[in-house]
Amino acid sequence: MNNSFSRIITLLRKERGYSQKKVAGDLKISQALLSHYEKGIRECGLDFVVKVADYYQVSCDYLLGRTPHRSGATISVEDIPEPDAAGRENVMHGKGGSVLPLLNKKLIANSLNIIYGSLQKFGSKSLTAEISAYLNLAVYKVFRLLYSANPKNPQGLFSIPQKQSGGRSSAAQEIALSNALCLLSGEKVDGMDPVEKGAAPASSPEKIAAQYPLFSSSLFNLIQSSENRMGGRKTPKSL
Repeated sequence: MNNSFSRIITLLRKERGYSQKKVAGDLKISQALLSHYEKGIRECGLDFVVKVADYYQVSCDYLLGRTPHRSGATISVEDIPEPDAAGRENVMHGKGGSVLPLLNKKLIANSLNIIYGSLQKFGSKSLTAEISAYLNLAVYKVFRLLYSANPKNPQGLFSIPQKQSGGRSSAAQEIALSNALCLLSGEKVDGMDPVEKGAAPASSPEKIAAQYPLFSSSLFNLIQSSENRMGGRKTPKSL
């Protein structure tokens, strides 16, 4: 049995506030045996996995760490809603009616349209994967920071301990970024083929504005605010 099983059954029990004695009794095994399962000292049979899944009302795939969804659901491109899809989840309510969250969300989302448009021109699946990994990790870090601000929130969503998540996610980001740099430099890395020579498209602020008339101003504003945060020039050069 993999390490995810012992971790997840422990988290599920603690989420519900159950003692080992109660769960062991409900599952008709000894408390000592349950303790061994939770510590990963002993492996259980598939029949016990099914019993635990029924007990906690989750899927076996979730217990085994094969999916982050407790129902066992998987997701495809067609299942993912568009970023601006209508719905309550897309409505932001800031304190005092602030539009700052919505403004920044649009700046980031619009800029990502340009990034992925540029990646398509490179024609490299490996480069797209590494850049996506870097961006995914940035979202992960911010979400976990906000989620974990309330210590009562269950941590079963995550497999990496909270104290390790910051350092590991930053390290994984740097690896993804260095891999992307190697690929762009024509170097093969970790079995990934480099970007073909001459694949990098010619670009300029004028070309970006012409190719992405709806999104370019968002990217230019994002660049300016980012460099201001880094201590760069306060007034950007004219584009």
